[in-house]
Formats: sequence, structure tokens, C-alpha cells
Amino acid sequence: MNLDTDDTIILKGLAFYGYHGVMPEEGIVGCRFSLDVTCGLDLRAAAVSDDVEQTISYELIFNIVRDAFAEQRFKLLEALAQHIVDQLFAAHSNIEWVQIRVAKPEAPIPVVTGEFAIQLTRKRPE
Repeated sequence: MNLDTDDTIILKGLAFYGYHGVMPEEGIVGCRFSLDVTCGLDLRAAAVSDDVEQTISYELIFNIVRDAFAEQRFKLLEALAQHIVDQLFAAHSNIEWVQIRVAKPEAPIPVVTGEFAIQLTRKRPE
């Protein structure tokens, strides 16, 4: 990411049930989604001090992701992911960048195995 530090907080394999999608039935029936969220921030102070106040707790990040996921229905995974990124930036000024992967393993497409996913990487707006 070309930052001073490669420190990250990672939440991987989060699973939610939601109603996002282009097809009208997806808004009624819903399906399972899988999210991986990586937040880039300087963790040096927390690493030295062993003080949770010097970092962002996993629980706080999880709560923002969970709430943003459920706030409104999106047609596109891209829009859902951007909404989550925007909420993370708004809540924590020390997050320098976010990478998010949103997968829809049960998309309404006839496939025996696999998943459909998008991934966004966003730097904090200047």
C-alpha cells in the first residue's frame, strides 16, 4: 500500500445473512454472505504499550461491519462494500486504508461449487 507501516487488523471469514442482490427474490429470500476486512493502521504504539486504547478493538470493527451490512439493501456487492468502508473511515480516523472482500457463495446462479465475490481496496480520502 506504500505506507510507512504494513500493520493491519484482519477480520476474516465473517458470515452474515442478508438481502442484497439485483434479483427481486434476493430481497425476499436472502442468502449467506462472507466478508474479509483488513484495516491498515499504525499499530506500533499498541505493540509497545500493550494498551487497547492505542489500537482499535476487533469487536469495534466487527460491530461497524455488522451494522453497515444490515443498514440498507444494496443491489451490488460493490456498493455494499463501499458503504462498509465509508463507515469504517467515518468511525476511526486512524484507519489509513481498508481492503474488503465480499463473497456470495449462494448467488442465484446454477453452479455446483464456488463463490462469487468482489474485492475493494480504498485509501482514506485526503
